[in-house]
Amino acid sequence: MKKRIKELLAFLEASPSCFHAVEAMRTELEEAGYQQLLESEDWELEEDGRYYVIRNGSSLIAFRIPRTDFVGFQIMASHSDSPTFKIKENPEMAAGPYVKLNTERYGGMMMGPWFDRPLSIAGRVLCRESGGIRTHLVDVDRDLLVIPSLAIHLDAEANSGKKWNAQKDMLPLYGMGIEPGTLKTQIAEAADVDAESILGMDLYLYNRQPGTIWGAKEEFVSAGRLDDLECAFASLQGFLAAGDSISIPVHCVFDNEEVGNNTKQGAASTFLRDTLERICECFDRSGSGYRKALASSFMLSADNAHALHPNYMEQSCPTNRPVLNGGIVLKYNASQRYTTDAVSAAVLQELCERTGVPVQTYANRSDLPGGSTLGNVSGNQVAVNCVDIGLPQLAMHSPYETAGVKDLGYLLRVAKAFYESAVVECEYGCYQIK
Repeated sequence: MKKRIKELLAFLEASPSCFHAVEAMRTELEEAGYQQLLESEDWELEEDGRYYVIRNGSSLIAFRIPRTDFVGFQIMASHSDSPTFKIKENPEMAAGPYVKLNTERYGGMMMGPWFDRPLSIAGRVLCRESGGIRTHLVDVDRDLLVIPSLAIHLDAEANSGKKWNAQKDMLPLYGMGIEPGTLKTQIAEAADVDAESILGMDLYLYNRQPGTIWGAKEEFVSAGRLDDLECAFASLQGFLAAGDSISIPVHCVFDNEEVGNNTKQGAASTFLRDTLERICECFDRSGSGYRKALASSFMLSADNAHALHPNYMEQSCPTNRPVLNGGIVLKYNASQRYTTDAVSAAVLQELCERTGVPVQTYANRSDLPGGSTLGNVSGNQVAVNCVDIGLPQLAMHSPYETAGVKDLGYLLRVAKAFYESAVVECEYGCYQIK
């Protein structure tokens, strides 16, 4: 497992932003013989064909066509974004002799752990070039920024609980005695473009601290962006390793889950529905043929779950308390913030039993609302049986999160088996995993 964890850490290091994560997956798909499709062009799909499509540079769907007539879709969904700080327009701010950057929160991050860490900037720039406007990825690949905390000598309440103000407390220190526009020049150099050609930028902070394997028995892994790139990594690896199925395997990674999914590239968008409909149209299965395929489809909504915390055990549900290295987490919520029901839970339990993977269950404390994830949102566009799962982790939405080494291997096995399967309703209330 240490080898697979190191592969995960390499993927995380190559993915300082959602755009880089999608580019890393695109590169691996190309190396495996997958062909890129553009939504703006006609699609001509073939049996045994391998394809992927990208929307906004931050969401990706990959699929392959079986040699036999397909019965439905086996979809595993994860997301590419993580809570961070987005750099505002005109970001450079003078503060005495210092220059700091103006930022705003992206997603529901824990702000405290961002202090006193080496940070940098990654994202994309859009540049004017001959013939149009072109996207370039950018990563200022060095320690560039720090959000300095206030010394305890100047803040007597520092250890008594603190409410952080994103506009006051969380602005990163950038430099001293620098000219206005220096940041844009550095971004242009990192992207290898002319600063004057830059027309638009989506830039985010990221934690530069490398991921590590640690613990008494090296049983833990810590890194930035485990939520949810760990699931995205496992989904892609299972997808590429899986053998043939009578269903179409679909590796799906959405952006903007951390801010509600309501974008053209989020889980609430038409991206997945558009892709599945176009697949069916290529094989003369539009209309009722598409809806018939959905009836024999299944989705794993894969987004990491809260593990039992050793210092805050009272914050967990009394009877549904997943632990690190304890296996796949099956997530439940009566208000359907998680889509798991008896049908989808039964399918997941059977699949895990077949692959020898342990299953844990998670539910919020009854007096805590908790969050939601991809499955219940995407279901408004693509109505299929869906189960919400994840890997247990600590410090979710921190810039440095912790998970169990064994759990990645469990999800890799489940993902491969899932993509090789087909979940079919053979008669009313009766289901088979073929």
